[in-house]
Amino acid sequence: MTSTGIRLHAPAPGWSISADVVVVGSGVAGLTAALRCEAAGLTTVVVTKARLDDGSTRWAQGGIAAALGEGDTPEQHLEDTLVAGAGLCDEEAVRTLVTEGPDAVRRLISTGAHFDTDDEGDIHLTREGGHHRRRIAHAGGDATGAEVSRALVEAVRARGLRTIENALVLDLLTDSEGRTAGVTLHVMGEGQHDGVGAVHAPAVVLATGGMGQVFSATTNPSVSTGDGVALALRAGAEVSDLEFVQFHPTVLFLGADAEGQQPLVSEAVRGEGAYLVDGDGVRFMVGQHELAELAPRDIVAKGITRRMLEQGAEHMYLDARHFGAAMWEHRFPTILAACRANGIDPVTEPIPIAPAAHYASGGVRTDARGRTTVPGLYACGEVACTGVHGANRLASNSLLEGLVYAERIAADIAAARAADGLHARVPVPVPAPEKPAHPLLTPEARFAIQRTMTEGAGVLRSEESLARAADQLQRLRTEARDALEENGKTAEPGVDTWEATNLLCVARVLVAAARLREETRGCHWREDRAERDDANWRRHIVVRLNPDRSLAVRTTDTADFPPVR
Repeated sequence: MTSTGIRLHAPAPGWSISADVVVVGSGVAGLTAALRCEAAGLTTVVVTKARLDDGSTRWAQGGIAAALGEGDTPEQHLEDTLVAGAGLCDEEAVRTLVTEGPDAVRRLISTGAHFDTDDEGDIHLTREGGHHRRRIAHAGGDATGAEVSRALVEAVRARGLRTIENALVLDLLTDSEGRTAGVTLHVMGEGQHDGVGAVHAPAVVLATGGMGQVFSATTNPSVSTGDGVALALRAGAEVSDLEFVQFHPTVLFLGADAEGQQPLVSEAVRGEGAYLVDGDGVRFMVGQHELAELAPRDIVAKGITRRMLEQGAEHMYLDARHFGAAMWEHRFPTILAACRANGIDPVTEPIPIAPAAHYASGGVRTDARGRTTVPGLYACGEVACTGVHGANRLASNSLLEGLVYAERIAADIAAARAADGLHARVPVPVPAPEKPAHPLLTPEARFAIQRTMTEGAGVLRSEESLARAADQLQRLRTEARDALEENGKTAEPGVDTWEATNLLCVARVLVAAARLREETRGCHWREDRAERDDANWRRHIVVRLNPDRSLAVRTTDTADFPPVR
């Protein structure tokens, strides 16, 4: 697969550095990959959009799932993952995850992460939705992600890895044969370099996290604008399963007009016995699923949305008053503080909640070693689609996937070096653009995209709502293109316009895939196609970008991923 020739309109790089590997992103996946590459003797540079500890990982409250407990086995973890994935998991990918997961967690502990322990000193394991056993390791009660991030950031700094913070990655550099040769990036004034530059490297690892900001309300931080998926598409890579966006069922409801990152109320609260109730105090999930409030997330999000529609309500409630003050303060201090900061005391009143965009189960398509369809380009963590999550991610499998597949990527790059296959490549020069080849969107377009996606491609979708969303997204694209063709100008290059342009790119792919998948499966809920259709749709939708920026869409033959090459 070679580059589409599409680049974000940006100044030519004014500086460059070289490395064996550049890792883009500083969550659990990116920092694990970087540390393993560095330990293998590879010169490694970490590029991150904000500060090292500002990614999605530190917001992860629940924990990390692995078969670490007595009586639990990888086979049982595999079974729960396959059930949650609603027939679309790649079973071999899941087997890799659950068998390599326990040791990967132990290596994370040896790196310096401290998990909560019981009186005997063993890791204290809890339960979350979709799990039939207690297998969630957590830290600081509900601050697992913050602890994982702390440990990895400290390790990166202790090892002296080169990092470039406050840097938005722009595009992949390739050589004349279409192989990876590094990335261009823009440092936002606070880093080691200002303006646009390049990191030349024969291996690039995308670990840029999610794209939750494509919706109005999300649990994702403001930096989660789909940059990695958009870069990969422009570079000619394939993406898969983008229609499967997980909406977290229990996000603190701050009002119908609330936008941007919303406080998460972890699934672990339900794991410890909190109830979902409507305005009359009725537990509406009982009888809908054998696990009631602990059903897989897609089922709970649908149950909440359905009840809201039935009652004309803007939100439901999570009732954990029976926990008492001591348990709230010890087990869920972060959530307690977030609720109280917004005028709600969960010790004495139910918490208003509603679903919000949380996790992209799809992303850049990879194989078992994290390789994409572009030679030298790897992806891991939320930006990737390894086949592990299928149509719906099982709770707390995300941190584990980031760990396991980051280690596999580092091993593959190290093996390439050992086989003398990791040579510095000469990138095709990036000329200073005389005029833009492709338009950038204005910063205001971000809000138009978010409103369009929330209304048309949110928890509940239909052909009508998706067609309307597709039309509105096309209008944004056409207006920008016409303005460029008519007067040769486009929005000024900058972080806001690059992010808006990336959001439009991923939104178009998501809507195209959601329109094509005429069924309800996992976290893709079509009210006009309410049934799961295994005969026609137990397969993946794969999309790449054509040179004219139209979408090339195909489906796989089975639920297994075909090889990347």
